[in-house]
Amino acid sequence: MKVVLLGATGFVGSALLKEALDRGHRVTAIVRDPEKLDKRDGLIPRTGDVYDTASLAGLVEGNDALISAFNPGWKNPNLYDDQVRGTRSIIEAAKKAGIKRVLWVGGAGGLEVKAGVRVVDDPALPDWVRPGSLATIDALDQLRKEPDLEWTFLAPSAEMKPGERTGKFRIGRDQLLVDSAGHSAISVQDFAVAMIDELERPRHLRQRFTVGY
Repeated sequence: MKVVLLGATGFVGSALLKEALDRGHRVTAIVRDPEKLDKRDGLIPRTGDVYDTASLAGLVEGNDALISAFNPGWKNPNLYDDQVRGTRSIIEAAKKAGIKRVLWVGGAGGLEVKAGVRVVDDPALPDWVRPGSLATIDALDQLRKEPDLEWTFLAPSAEMKPGERTGKFRIGRDQLLVDSAGHSAISVQDFAVAMIDELERPRHLRQRFTVGY
């Protein structure tokens, strides 16, 4: 499959890139600095700016699907605004390029810990996490307003760290997944497995889903 990936050099994006290439997909990786990408069969590096909608549309055109792992940086003082602006640009670029299948790296902030209470509503949530969490909630709202896109929004567990690629995890919808000890976690490698599984065998069209142990 021909896939375009945004944010391919980031924490999540690099795991998605490896998983997609390992499975034999052709990946066009749009990044600010292609020199950060190692050469691999099936990888097509491209320099791009997510905020330049017209240029981005030209770069993504001709692909079967778009995966967005875009994140303007957790330390960015304008994280929320930049994330929202980037989200709108990416969605518009996909539409202009005629790409219907859009897969989105979301956040756990919008998942419910109990009825009507989201992760982001917890007053103990660190202040530096909140803008990014709210921005991913906004991204989901934007996707839900796009009737012509076959989108999927994958939310991680509360903790996502480097770990093993086990291929074994639970799948949920709108509630945060926790284990018997109350922990909510997924390795970034298994998150990537879940995303590329969804790319190859769509089971959550126009839905949010989540994964965890």
